[in-house]
Amino acid sequence: MNDSAYVVPGLERGLRILAEFSPREPVLSAAELARRLRIPRTTVFRLVQTLESLGFLERAENERYYQLGVAILRLGFEYLSSLELTDFGIPLLERLRDLTGFTSHIVIRDGRDIVFVAKAQCFEAGFGTVRVNVGTRLPAHATIHGRVLLSDLDMDALGRLYPEPELEQFTERTPRTVAELYELIRVDLTRGYAVGESYFERDISVVTAPVKDEEGRIAAVVTVTVPHGGERERRIPDELVERVRAAANELSLRLNYRPDQGSSADRFLHAIGVPPR
Repeated sequence: MNDSAYVVPGLERGLRILAEFSPREPVLSAAELARRLRIPRTTVFRLVQTLESLGFLERAENERYYQLGVAILRLGFEYLSSLELTDFGIPLLERLRDLTGFTSHIVIRDGRDIVFVAKAQCFEAGFGTVRVNVGTRLPAHATIHGRVLLSDLDMDALGRLYPEPELEQFTERTPRTVAELYELIRVDLTRGYAVGESYFERDISVVTAPVKDEEGRIAAVVTVTVPHGGERERRIPDELVERVRAAANELSLRLNYRPDQGSSADRFLHAIGVPPR
């Protein structure tokens, strides 16, 4: 609810504390949390003590710092297990991995981040470096997966999501402005998939295809990760692209996407005899 009368300040502050932890900063002190959130240290101390007692935080580094606890993982995995994407998608990922020999993932977008929600790991020799875990978050604008997941947005919506004049750079291939990002997104959208080499991480190529829900919106992407090392061929074969697209299309159908029938509202209107607009 937007009405501030319904907001519980203590709960809000506790959740904001949890949100400060990230892969880049997995360990934080109470003093740092107080500084960032502009909350008195005594209040932060009580909040982190409460979160620790519930298992959402645990002590790290000589007891002066905190990190996320196992209760966070339990909530996350219970949430992921409830997703149709993972229920339907994991068998498809495993089949895609077996067909291609590459680690496969399902990725969704959460605001300006992408989140890996399912994986089928390839354990063959030479592929052990591809160890992106379920729950890993990466910046959407700097990844091929993110470009595809952002392709539902028009230029205005993209500008609201990224109001800054220059985007954070991770490699020389990262788009520097929203306009550059938008142009790359349009190319991927026209093609229907995306392929990238060393876009976010060097010596890694990815093939990514969109998964659509029953309304025709992009709900996720299916992707395979191709590590390059030694004499391994860097060119992405057409057969690999088609297998990724086929897996994404099959997952879309399992989510009730019907490309020839429009949205669920359109199908309902058609069923009751209302002509299309």
